[in-house]
Amino acid sequence: MTTREAIIAEARSWIGTPYRHQASLKGIGCDCLGLARGVWRALHGTEPEAPPAYSRDWAEARGRETLAEAAGRHMAPVAVADMRPGDLVLFALNENSPAKHCAILVAPDRMVHGIESHPVAEVSLGSWWRRRIRFVFAFPGVED
Repeated sequence: MTTREAIIAEARSWIGTPYRHQASLKGIGCDCLGLARGVWRALHGTEPEAPPAYSRDWAEARGRETLAEAAGRHMAPVAVADMRPGDLVLFALNENSPAKHCAILVAPDRMVHGIESHPVAEVSLGSWWRRRIRFVFAFPGVED
């Protein structure tokens, strides 16, 4: 079993990791998906599937909810209104595009994420981000 506190602590332990597209190594480099993958490995061991190579415009190019589909194969969907610290949150950065960014909620109004040109950071889940939430997932085996 995993606790929400363990998820939050692991996500926060990645703070300061430099941005590196497609990477997933704490302290060395990661992108938003790499952060989620690293938290998964710390909590559950081996990743359930290897992500394919992806470009920065992969979501737009495919026109599918690829990220949400992958999360849904291994995590429990959560209603946006019911999201809690420790959940994985997926965002669509443009109104008409699929979700292509993810973060880990660490407080009702805070998240940890990695975004291009910036190291992993804990930031406010302000109104700009809230409007872009498309999906929320709970890590497997979470004790409440």
